Amino acid sequence: MTSVITPPLGGTRALLQSLAPSLVPSERRVAEVCIEDPEFAAAASVAALARRAEVSPATVVRACQKLGFDGLPRLRDCLRRDLGAAAVRRTVGLDATPEVPGGAAGAPAEHPVAHVFTRAMAGIQGALGALDLDAFDAAAGAIRESKRLLIIGNGASLPSAQSVSLHFLSSGKVCECPVDIVTQHIAAKLLGPGDVCLAVSDSGMNAFTLRSARLATENGATVIAITSYAKSELAQIADYALVAGADFHFWNDSTVTGNIVQVLLLSALHAAAIAHTPGAERAQAATFDEVRSMIADTSDGASDGTSDGTEAIRRGGT
Repeated sequence: MTSVITPPLGGTRALLQSLAPSLVPSERRVAEVCIEDPEFAAAASVAALARRAEVSPATVVRACQKLGFDGLPRLRDCLRRDLGAAAVRRTVGLDATPEVPGGAAGAPAEHPVAHVFTRAMAGIQGALGALDLDAFDAAAGAIRESKRLLIIGNGASLPSAQSVSLHFLSSGKVCECPVDIVTQHIAAKLLGPGDVCLAVSDSGMNAFTLRSARLATENGATVIAITSYAKSELAQIADYALVAGADFHFWNDSTVTGNIVQVLLLSALHAAAIAHTPGAERAQAATFDEVRSMIADTSDGASDGTSDGTEAIRRGGT
């Protein structure tokens, strides 16, 4: 697997969260301190961080290196950078909690809708901390040049897989996204060189998805993983592991947010893969015409209120 990039602004915690499960327990405690209390970690010495994590100083240094940093000073620099950026955003009001329509003027929002959206927006800011952009570009190129594209997703990742498969089909890229597990495995078994298996698994540990990925790679196909954890089993199998979204699970308390990043990453991969592809615009136009014909006859659309709906489809909705 390719090495991770330097975390972008606001992405250090996301990087740590994606890699922490791969560490041994003592090293994981170091990462968890940095995730849970970045203010402390940003100012701590090796000895202070070792005391907080209840490990040896050597373990702190080793954990930093396994997390992709050459030592604690570099990790501290990234944490300080992110904390400073967050402070600036708060100062200028970019991270202020929105008011609920109809609520008391100036009162902080307490409504569940505002609460979930605010937390999701904050999490998305650093969601790309573990993403390797070179791997992303290579994965998009592999899909663009592939003879056959198989998209695999199970459990909570199945809707994301089906959604992106529809977008590929609508862009003229013939692909498969079977729901049945047996069909998934058979389709993966029949892949070969020049084909691509796009495997979507948030945890990277779904046994059914892993089985398809292994079958695909055993037969010479290129495997692309969409996962939240950089050292998951799926990421290790894949030729290109696209890692993003682990930070959502750190605060996720029964809210459905983790797949937001998954869907956004798949959308970006679709856009990059079909960019400059001959026939994509023609296929999208044909798709629009077909969907529009299923909704209403264009001759009387204006009279029954469907004209607004077809306009929304034209702009990219379904």
